[in-house]
Amino acid sequence: MRPHFLLTVPLLISPLHAGTGPWKFDFGNGKPTAGFTAVHVDERYDDAKGVGFDLAGKPVEEGDYVTGAGGYFFSLAVPEGCYEVTVVPAKGADLTVKAESRRLMLEDVHEPSKFTVHVRQPEFPGGSVKLKDREKPYLHWDKKLTLEFNGSKPEVDRIEIRAVEVPVIHILGDSTVTDQTNEPWNSWGQMLPRFFGPAVAVANHAESGESIRSSLHAKRFEKVYRSLKKGDYVLVQFGHNDMKDKKPDALATYRSDLVAIVKRVRELGGTPVLITSMERKSGVKNDTLGGYPDAVRSVAMETDATLIDLHAMSRTLYQALGGKIDAAFQDGTHHNNYGSYELAKCVVEGIRANVPELAKQLRPEVTRFDPAKPDKLEDFRYAVSPMMDLTKPDGN
Repeated sequence: MRPHFLLTVPLLISPLHAGTGPWKFDFGNGKPTAGFTAVHVDERYDDAKGVGFDLAGKPVEEGDYVTGAGGYFFSLAVPEGCYEVTVVPAKGADLTVKAESRRLMLEDVHEPSKFTVHVRQPEFPGGSVKLKDREKPYLHWDKKLTLEFNGSKPEVDRIEIRAVEVPVIHILGDSTVTDQTNEPWNSWGQMLPRFFGPAVAVANHAESGESIRSSLHAKRFEKVYRSLKKGDYVLVQFGHNDMKDKKPDALATYRSDLVAIVKRVRELGGTPVLITSMERKSGVKNDTLGGYPDAVRSVAMETDATLIDLHAMSRTLYQALGGKIDAAFQDGTHHNNYGSYELAKCVVEGIRANVPELAKQLRPEVTRFDPAKPDKLEDFRYAVSPMMDLTKPDGN
């Protein structure tokens, strides 16, 4: 509600009447900025309205902004696509923003900031992703864009949302990569968006318990292929569940599947990026992933595909953590917020070194990271989301 920050358009009668937007919402109990629609905390989201405060948390109005200790949510019904979001914090705010299923977008911001969110549904022309029952209510598969406002002072003045066309970073993988829906679980895939500016979007198609074979069968790859555009990227990290296949030809099949994936992504105009799986907690001294990391390395060499060796970087990271390694894990395989944040930094370094065109989209404040010198645990600040479930993800 400070009109000097954003250009305005005539007041929207109904957000959904705008089609692809832009949608402009002003929070708080003051007079809305010209061109913005006032939304109050008692206006809860439902499918009929298609807009409103949503899910958990207790947002409250304090003058010209909304705040809420522990985090609160706002949703807007939108079609599948990419959406640039501009958030204007209140003066003095310390704001963290997540999107969909706890996907980190902004961290500790105090000024108007932009990011781009990828929204999707299971359907594609002629088919649909075969969702597991537990996936069906996930925020990253529904028909709305959901924002979580969190942080030490999550005070939001207003937001603007508009549909955009930008390159997309598609991610496919397992539970160590997916957007985990509940605390305390986390993955590098859901931390990755924080490091990129609004000129690119991250679409995380990974899911707990998945192998390459199961993801092909569930049409997760097909979903990506149907939307892939020239200039998009496809990051692929599998191995943890693939290695559980005891068939004699399991590793050879894994390898041939990777070769086929690289070929298909290139045919569609995308850039494939192969990522070796990070080690388990017990893999600091003795490798637990068998021949799978080497299979990824050899396919990358054979096909001249970009390789990010997260397996090697993770072992360096874990060794550097030493006696504090438990602080990065929630169990023997899966990571918490701190561990996944450090692994995301490893992936970012891999992008910086090996995918220079994509690295141009990193936010200017993103500095170099050495896995041998991890961030100090005692210095790590992170806004924990309200959703909590200690049930282990599939693929443990």
